[in-house]
Amino acid sequence: MSGIFSKAMARNIFYGGTVFFFLLFLALVYDTERELPTRDNRQNLSAEVIAGKKIWETRNCIGCHSLLGEGAYFAPELGNVYPRRGPEFIKAWMQSQPTGAPGRRQMPNFHLSDEELDNLVAFLKYSSEINTANWPPNIEG
Repeated sequence: MSGIFSKAMARNIFYGGTVFFFLLFLALVYDTERELPTRDNRQNLSAEVIAGKKIWETRNCIGCHSLLGEGAYFAPELGNVYPRRGPEFIKAWMQSQPTGAPGRRQMPNFHLSDEELDNLVAFLKYSSEINTANWPPNIEG
């Protein structure tokens, strides 16, 4: 067996594989750097969106919800909630919590003002417009 597979052959396979995968890594980095600017959504970033993100962070929404796949999976994905439900539904849902439905997980009522609700909806609208290359694949999150 040692005559068939020598140390030199093993070394060449190792170096060849290393070079191949390093070149593959460089190609993927190049493709990513070329693709990301076309997916930029910062032109839609407004003061309302920034204020809505602050509400998202200070109320720890990510502790229960996921946004574009990041966060907890205790409650629904909110990356595409804006096109699925619309702004009026989101506002009404936030104001009616907790629903008191038996056997269901309950979302707390954060007692957000109308302006804060508008800002949060603006943030969720902004999040839904991010080009995620069709992720998540399930429209319901």
